[in-house]
Amino acid sequence: MMQRSSTFDVLGQLAALRRYARALTRDEADAEDLVQDALVRAYEKRSGFDPERGEAVQGLRGWLFSILHNVFVDRRRARRAEAERERRLAEIAPAAGEPAQEHHVRLAQIRDAFMGLPEEQRAALHLVAIEGLGYAEAAAALGIPQGTLMSRLSRARGALRAVEDGGSAARPQLKIVGGSDEPSR
Repeated sequence: MMQRSSTFDVLGQLAALRRYARALTRDEADAEDLVQDALVRAYEKRSGFDPERGEAVQGLRGWLFSILHNVFVDRRRARRAEAERERRLAEIAPAAGEPAQEHHVRLAQIRDAFMGLPEEQRAALHLVAIEGLGYAEAAAALGIPQGTLMSRLSRARGALRAVEDGGSAARPQLKIVGGSDEPSR
């Protein structure tokens, strides 16, 4: 058991591993990451190390270099595969999308139109369209007959449809029936 620990002297190989990693990556930080990943893999595969393959220290050194090289190759392949995926995605993605500003402006217009609805219409539309209540539930929650709720929903949807069609969400002008349209003095 004592002999095994002396033949598995990874720390003694650390300087050589770092030099080789720097030669492969040409970058100090990448080299350190590569050595660390190689050492993790070596630790995970330590049961596969056979000191009887030759001189114990040279066998360990070659085994660690082999692992380091394989980790380097695996990383390079992974980067190439990622670059290829990104290239393919760029090919199938539309070259130019709709500007996000237009979408945000449109949402703001709809929100403003919704908030500009009379309170009764806004409440009815919110309960049915946003909260998902049925007509009977929404009418009960508002304390109004179901027909009144449906009328408010129709008017609210009509006002929002006018915004969708490019009109304004201005409140409809009420016309006095059976009287004068002129303002009272």
